[in-house]
Amino acid sequence: MTFLGAAGTVTGSKFLVDGGGGRLMVDCGLYQGERRLRALNWEAPPVEPPTVDAV
Repeated sequence: MTFLGAAGTVTGSKFLVDGGGGRLMVDCGLYQGERRLRALNWEAPPVEPPTVDAV
């Protein structure tokens, strides 16, 4: 399991689970609250979407 978001905050959590030949994104939440946090919602995703099998 790889932690990809929400370090230091509650919103914006993202987890990537690799195993069994597949990749699963879990809890791909949006950032909320301060403007600087909400701006993170428009950054490129931490993982290339075509490489993920399920969300």
